[in-house]
Amino acid sequence: MNLIKQKNIILKGSKDFLADAIFSKSEEKLPLVIFVHGYKGYKDWGAWELMGEKIAAQGFYFVKFNFSHNGTSLEHPDEFADLEAFGQNNYSKEMYDLETVINHFKNKPEVNAAKITLIGHSRGGGISIIKASENKSITKLVTLASVCSLSRFPEGKALESWENDGFYFVENARTRQQMPHYFQFFEDYKNNEERFDVEKASKKIDIPALIIHGSADESVRMDHSEKLQQWIGNSELKIIENANHTFGAKEPWNSVSLPKELNSAIEYCIDFLKT
Repeated sequence: MNLIKQKNIILKGSKDFLADAIFSKSEEKLPLVIFVHGYKGYKDWGAWELMGEKIAAQGFYFVKFNFSHNGTSLEHPDEFADLEAFGQNNYSKEMYDLETVINHFKNKPEVNAAKITLIGHSRGGGISIIKASENKSITKLVTLASVCSLSRFPEGKALESWENDGFYFVENARTRQQMPHYFQFFEDYKNNEERFDVEKASKKIDIPALIIHGSADESVRMDHSEKLQQWIGNSELKIIENANHTFGAKEPWNSVSLPKELNSAIEYCIDFLKT
């Protein structure tokens, strides 16, 4: 199947950001699938492109995007070239960006706006859950190694130091960059704490949901997904044995094939999307 790829479409969010679309020509309108990356992630990380191709080849209009403040830039979509933007990121901006993506692509002539699925990885899973609880145009939800809470901040003296200093740094293990986190991130969360309550949002969701987690996830414990499965009424949980947080993918991913664990996860996704 010949896939159409539209790369680096510029969208207007809290600041300009980029999105990709992958789909095939069809006489029928295609269900829309939007992938939401996680913390220190981006649309071209690892094997996400291969994932998009596999899903699009099954008759879906697949979209992936960079959050406006994920640290990438329009000129460098696959590098953390704008650490100032990274430091200014917060959940409100991510929610706004995701709404922008949904509104932009659901109006494409190739898209069936009555069928919209969010696939959220890691922190993007939590963002997708909240968006699915708020936006009634979302008809299905998939989470990959999702967190069950967005309250993932320093505590005690570390929180006091963050407030007093106004910032702290986290080293990116791959690039060795010192990535800033400004205190405004925590303030945004506290000011919107009820909105960003993943448990409360999960219990509002009545659309079908597929929850996928790896048994060997080193970043987000499996019990996060187990809690989500309990909270979301119409949901099922799939465990990928021996899969880590990124289901075997890494950056860069130089193979033309998907890692085995990610391929298994995507096959679960495709079966779910087709039912």
